[in-house]
Amino acid sequence: MSSDTVRLDLADQVAVITLNRPHQRNAMNRELRGALMEALQRVREDAGIRAAVLTGAGGTFSAGADLKERAQGGRAEANNIESIVETHRIVGFSTMPMEKPLIAAIDGYCLAAGLELALLCDIRICTPEARFGLPEIIRGFFPGGGGPQRLIRAIPQSAAMEMILTGDQIDASTAQRCGLVSRVVPQDNLLETAHQIAQRIAGHAPLAVRAVKEVAQASMDETLAQALRFGGTLRWIIGQTDDAKEGPRAFAERRAAEYKGQ
Repeated sequence: MSSDTVRLDLADQVAVITLNRPHQRNAMNRELRGALMEALQRVREDAGIRAAVLTGAGGTFSAGADLKERAQGGRAEANNIESIVETHRIVGFSTMPMEKPLIAAIDGYCLAAGLELALLCDIRICTPEARFGLPEIIRGFFPGGGGPQRLIRAIPQSAAMEMILTGDQIDASTAQRCGLVSRVVPQDNLLETAHQIAQRIAGHAPLAVRAVKEVAQASMDETLAQALRFGGTLRWIIGQTDDAKEGPRAFAERRAAEYKGQ
């Protein structure tokens, strides 16, 4: 890692990625975004990592983009082609393929680019103090990191559009009620709970986990018939792996399965 604005800790095949600008509420400046991309790329490439937890230091997940940095850049930087290319390079988490499961452990503010990062995750849990929103519309622009596109797929249409168009925040109980998060847990239990979920997933056959994630994600853009055909194809492929034979064998022998990703 080239920056201490993002920490990556690895234990038991689970990576914990921590946004680490607590005094700025983990606002995403250029340095943090670049370090975040490095961390996510490592999760993708490291065979020793089977799942990852994303969280923020200091009681905040992320308050979004660093608006002070944006304001200092001004229109000249926004129109500079080199700046545009660099910005797209380091904001690329919104379009970065991520085959392995990601879990967001959210405390405090989860706003703007912070919510967009959380929406990239497969599972989201939070504390009662968590707050969610896409406030960009209040500042004269709108989210550019996949927020509107993913939010309207994650929660009911009316609830999503109210958040997108008003810029208003919702609290943890509302987020759970509309399905944005699956659990609300005490602050002291947040990381432990997220890590336990990640360890459960990491203990499964990694090829099967990646395949079923791909099937589930693809089904959002396919007809049911297409999704079933695609799922059937991947199911047959996974059925030929050593891990798919190890699972039933371990069950018959009354022992824990040893999955090797083969």
